[in-house]
Amino acid sequence: MSRLAFFDLDGTLVDRDSALSDAVTGLCRTHALPPAAAQWLNTELADRANVNDFVRLRDTFELEVPAADLWQDYVSLMSSAVTCRPEVLDGLARLREDAWTIGVVTNGAGDIQRAKLASTGLADLVDGVAVSGDLEIRKPDRRLFEVAAHRCGMSLADGGWMIGDNPAGDIGGGHQAGLRTIWLRGRPWPDELPTAHHVVDDITDAITILLNETQE
Repeated sequence: MSRLAFFDLDGTLVDRDSALSDAVTGLCRTHALPPAAAQWLNTELADRANVNDFVRLRDTFELEVPAADLWQDYVSLMSSAVTCRPEVLDGLARLREDAWTIGVVTNGAGDIQRAKLASTGLADLVDGVAVSGDLEIRKPDRRLFEVAAHRCGMSLADGGWMIGDNPAGDIGGGHQAGLRTIWLRGRPWPDELPTAHHVVDDITDAITILLNETQE
């Protein structure tokens, strides 16, 4: 059995939702943005964010500060606010000790996703990262998983696992890539999507499944 495990980032390894609220609050305070801007940001950035969102923010509220500066401030604030629970970091460390290769496959802008990995300590625990914003390929596209496997020094042909909270992107994409899957329950499950191999309520439970697979 291949000891290759891919993890999603936002909503799986890290808590993006609470970090988003903190980052938006900090950005609005820094630039004295109106309350309506905070509401706009929380709505527009609910799923993902990139520099183009801040071009729209600048245009919508007729701001003088450059969109690139707003984006960089947001990246800094978001990476400072995002967290990965200690027990998740410990679980990944145990996987590495057990000879697992760990990759992160994530949709999003490259600079902000790498900043999150660095600030949370996850960057030290993963062997390869594939970010959609760097490659203009998004999950569930199999090619993003192929890039991740290559960067981990592995091949999808050898099999492995995909763990994430997004039914279509993570689980559907994992199936397309020929991987076994673990779904972190939360979002509605589409009727037409094949079921995940395992369903868990906490990411640490997914790590336990992988560790137990090793022992079988």
